[in-house]
Amino acid sequence: MFTPRRAEHRQSKKLSLISLLTGLVTLVVLLTSSILLVGSYESQKNSLMETTLHLNYSNADRISKTMDSLFRSMRGSLEYSADKLSDVDAMTSKQVYDYLDLMRKSSNFFNSIAVVEANGLIRNVAPARVGTAGRRITSKASLEALALQKPYISSPYMTSNTKRLIVFMSQPIFSSAGKYLGILSGTLYLQENNILSDIFGNGNVDDSGSYYYIVDSNGRLLYHPDKQHLGKDVSSNKVVQKLMKGESGEQQVRNISGVEMLAGYSSVPANGWGIVVVSPIGLIHDQLMDHIRTILWYSLFPFIILLMGVILVAFRLARPFVYLANLVSKIGKEKIVMPEAKPHWSQEADLLTKAVMLAMLNIQKQTDQLTQEAVTDVLTGLMNRRSLEYTMSQWMASGLPFSLIMLDVDKFKFVNDTYGHLIGDEVLKHVAEVIVTSLRPDDVCYRYGGEEFVILLNRPEEAFNVAERVRRALEQSRAPIPTQVTVSLGIAHYPLHASEREELIEKADQALYLAKSRGRNRTIVSEG
Repeated sequence: MFTPRRAEHRQSKKLSLISLLTGLVTLVVLLTSSILLVGSYESQKNSLMETTLHLNYSNADRISKTMDSLFRSMRGSLEYSADKLSDVDAMTSKQVYDYLDLMRKSSNFFNSIAVVEANGLIRNVAPARVGTAGRRITSKASLEALALQKPYISSPYMTSNTKRLIVFMSQPIFSSAGKYLGILSGTLYLQENNILSDIFGNGNVDDSGSYYYIVDSNGRLLYHPDKQHLGKDVSSNKVVQKLMKGESGEQQVRNISGVEMLAGYSSVPANGWGIVVVSPIGLIHDQLMDHIRTILWYSLFPFIILLMGVILVAFRLARPFVYLANLVSKIGKEKIVMPEAKPHWSQEADLLTKAVMLAMLNIQKQTDQLTQEAVTDVLTGLMNRRSLEYTMSQWMASGLPFSLIMLDVDKFKFVNDTYGHLIGDEVLKHVAEVIVTSLRPDDVCYRYGGEEFVILLNRPEEAFNVAERVRRALEQSRAPIPTQVTVSLGIAHYPLHASEREELIEKADQALYLAKSRGRNRTIVSEG
């Protein structure tokens, strides 16, 4: 029998239109927010990982080319000096020592240099404080080099007398008649200052946790920011195994401390060593979480307004809300062209439309800001290396002749050591400001890394004059430190000196290195 009480019970179970639409809108908001966050997270994650891998590989390749050039120079120095010592038997001990000492001081390639006779007796060694002159060689590497009678480079090993971790290079000495006289050896002390630490010793862990390390052909660490790891066998590392095969590339890998890293690696042809540049993958997660928090913050208020508007006028705003929800759901999946906000006949619907548009504009603004930050150096405000590589690729693709000026602040390590890194940062900002004010509006300046800057000119004939103008302006400027701030500059022209981006940078870097070696505070144009 139907009773009023039963009818009332059934009526209480039914949802009102407001409640139903409010629940649906709440669900849509949650779904669109999830789509937004997941889509944005995955898109940014893939982009950052790919960019970081490419950047690390580019850095590893650049360092490997520098090291390859360095070791070819070291080998050439030993070969030249071995030829000069072909009449070593006719030279006095003092003459030999003076020659070795001059060789060591003029090139700064080796910590110590020695002449070892064919019978294994160390005839002379520079510097004399090493104290091995007159003794016989005992290490496995030196005995192997002596017996081989060919150019030789050892794996790192610990010496028995000095307890130093060293790398040993040698060149056979032959008389003019072809008689084998012994070897000329050069030694690098891996844990002390030498040419390697001078050139590559600024690769400590940076603020982002990125760093690089160097391994030999057997997978042992030759350079690492933590010197306690020097000499360790890391051949089990997948990246190191590929380097031991002479391969180069990029991949995700776990370091010796068990931390997931994004690695770019490149082998060095001259000695079989390998360079690995790594960045912690946790850095990307931190950046992504900041990005997500920003999206949530900017999205919260518009979505609250959206929900309140639907609750107030649920039925009339149902259709425009569905339209807006579908539009928001595309965020993170595809490029969205913001539609023109058309006014609705309902004031509430109009407010809702404006709120969602505001949220999307805020999200777009944050995305554009992240994109800008990805190509801008935070310290100086100049464009960074990533932007430099993109611009060079564009100019080269269009066939536009241009010049690349690479400049490096002279004795910047002295500035940091003397006045501290904060003052060093002020010096870098000062250098960037002077460079920008010395250039024309269509000239572009980039911070390449550390104390290195790069200028791109689409007027190759003016490159030297522009470089000199920048150099003189810095030389005459009032720096943030008591001492004068100067720079050394190297110039390379495209396509005159190189047709590839990395090769052009290397040519300019070599010219810069030549300017440094000739006394600093000068400009050198690449000789091709």
